[in-house]
Amino acid sequence: MPALPLVDLVLSSLGRAAEPRRLLASLATQTLADFRVILVDQNSDDRLQEVVAVHRDAFPIVHLRTTEAGLSRGRNAGISRLAAELVAFPDDDCWYPPDLLERIVACFAARSEWDGLAGTTTDADGSLSGLRWPRRAASITRQNVARSSIAPAVFLRRRVIEAVGSFDVELGAGAGTPWGSGEETDYLLRALEMGFRIVYEPTLSVYHPGPAPGLRDGSAMRKAYSYGVGHARVLRSHGFPSTYVAWRALQLAAGAPVFTLVGQPGLSRYYLAMARGRAGGLLART
Repeated sequence: MPALPLVDLVLSSLGRAAEPRRLLASLATQTLADFRVILVDQNSDDRLQEVVAVHRDAFPIVHLRTTEAGLSRGRNAGISRLAAELVAFPDDDCWYPPDLLERIVACFAARSEWDGLAGTTTDADGSLSGLRWPRRAASITRQNVARSSIAPAVFLRRRVIEAVGSFDVELGAGAGTPWGSGEETDYLLRALEMGFRIVYEPTLSVYHPGPAPGLRDGSAMRKAYSYGVGHARVLRSHGFPSTYVAWRALQLAAGAPVFTLVGQPGLSRYYLAMARGRAGGLLART
């Protein structure tokens, strides 16, 4: 009987080919070899068949096919096949530095009381992607979870998954609801409410592109708005006061014009649309 892997990577993918290829290529260069990919393929075509065939001999890949759309649904399908002690949920457009999994496993081995780890995300040039990350390591709490965690850079012990259960299928990309984000924040809040300890460590980083500086099209603005609405819904559903949700919207709106000043008006509009989403989510029925 084969030994169980140390790490299971649940990868849900829809509509992309080049990006999952880049991620799997980065996994092939990992200094830690004891991991497995659970690929939840939500495509109606065979666009991922070739990349799976290329890397199947380099590391184990469980290739699941499903017609159910939605990032949370895909992750839930992957959860049903977990075997490893440590679990991650990489986005299909992220990729890993070569030593990331080795460092993650070493952190968990050194601190048995830690139930989860969250790192940062950086662009291809090494610049932090996203508006702001805390500079120092800290335990993740209700107050800082939204600023110190993002799905592709979160690593959890399987005991957390077994306790928290499934992702909320009404949240996240492709859910078919107004709430285009927030599934990982909701998941971590549920874990924190159960007493699990999750630590933010800024020296651990995953490559993940931020919004493109030249954003102008309406679909990008609608996506940003849905991200804001999803964020507000999660905060409200977990009992955060309306004043805090409003502050989160105002904070984003206040920071967005900075991008215009530095010659990136597309990003300014993107984050203003997200701020409007947060405000709209505050006023809407949950």
